[in-house]
Amino acid sequence: ALFGYIIGGIFDSQQRAKNAQRQGGGQHQGRSAQDIFNYYQSRSNRAADVPTILMALSAAVMKADGKVLKVELSYVKEFLRHQFGDQFSGTHLQTLKNYLDNDIPLTQICSDVRLQLRPESRLQLVHYLFGIAKADGDVSNSELNVITQIASMMGIAQADFESVKNMFYRNVHSDYKILGLEENATDDEVKKAYRKMAVKFHPDKVAQMGEDFQKGAKEKFQSIQEAYEAIKKRRGIK
Repeated sequence: ALFGYIIGGIFDSQQRAKNAQRQGGGQHQGRSAQDIFNYYQSRSNRAADVPTILMALSAAVMKADGKVLKVELSYVKEFLRHQFGDQFSGTHLQTLKNYLDNDIPLTQICSDVRLQLRPESRLQLVHYLFGIAKADGDVSNSELNVITQIASMMGIAQADFESVKNMFYRNVHSDYKILGLEENATDDEVKKAYRKMAVKFHPDKVAQMGEDFQKGAKEKFQSIQEAYEAIKKRRGIK
């Protein structure tokens, strides 16, 4: 059903974009936050219009550190081409530019997203946003703060957020964080946490979301397995 919403949303958003351009000449720069949210709503049919959601949240992360890098734009464009194929067009890039040129009402948009998308789909959005931030090789504090804010407003559980974040912040503690554990967890707790996470984040959970969301889910699932294997080796768990 969600896949159907995605495809329908693409066509609807393109038609609305044409209407908006005829009515307003496509001039959105300098508008108020409420104007931009109205613009967001005019492009969203309230049925999980994923392209519009992606444009808004992508722009928020891209300009979090005060500069929009070419490598970040390339990452977004490549993702969208893979995700939407021939349906990806200049219309989507114009939408992205409008969000980049204005203040984004994240509270309203994230509340809207929370109502439209299932938890596992929202979590994959967080994974995607970290991918944008990491595109230049480093996730800055300002980018991390924006993604943290978005995740919180979308209703992402803290433990789930920490698990995804530690895919991009690997250190001596990351393997435990990926499994949602503290380092003093028992061997049995490690095994139970692994089984729970492996079920919760299995790629089949987002099978309807498209190729690139599937890729992100597989990376997440692989990170869980790698973290578990690393802890087992470190502890000598059979």
